Amino acid sequence: MSQADLTHQRLVRAALELFTTQGYHGTTTPLIAKKAGVAEGSIYRHFDGKQHLLNELYRGAARWAGKLVKEADGLRVGPREKLAELARALVQGAAREPAVARLFLLQRHDALLDDESRKAARDFRLGLESLIAQGKADGTVKPGAAEVWAAVWLSVVSLAVDRVSAQEWPETHAGVALALDGAWDAIAETRRLGA
Repeated sequence: MSQADLTHQRLVRAALELFTTQGYHGTTTPLIAKKAGVAEGSIYRHFDGKQHLLNELYRGAARWAGKLVKEADGLRVGPREKLAELARALVQGAAREPAVARLFLLQRHDALLDDESRKAARDFRLGLESLIAQGKADGTVKPGAAEVWAAVWLSVVSLAVDRVSAQEWPETHAGVALALDGAWDAIAETRRLGA
């Protein structure tokens, strides 16, 4: 690996940690450079600026989450099991790479995102909505807009992601299982037709 590649990686890791602990606006380029152990000018040899760096990090996080949706959708099981697997994978990711999970799922950067980042976020959202729509089609998810139920499901799952990424809960904490079950319960069709 070249020195330029190493510097790029150090800048990415430093920025990711700072953005998710101090926030985008609380993070300055001198802070990123100091944390990465490089001169501030090095940032501009790799990125157009702080916002470009944020977008590169965000797109990487969105690709990670999008890959998890595709993997869950590819399973030969019903929508409930697909959503359960996706939820488990998001929580496991939060345990392994807490800053990545926090950047994509818990922090709001909408005004700072470029078109490519917005598209990556939209791809994740549409993939999740597709899983919800499968549940609506087989009658296991409540009637209503898949967009709404996807947001409800993700909000509840995000509670577990937040606690695990903050290292308040281990992946095995009872609250994780409760949150993941609650995410399904919040969208599940409970009426039994013909009963």
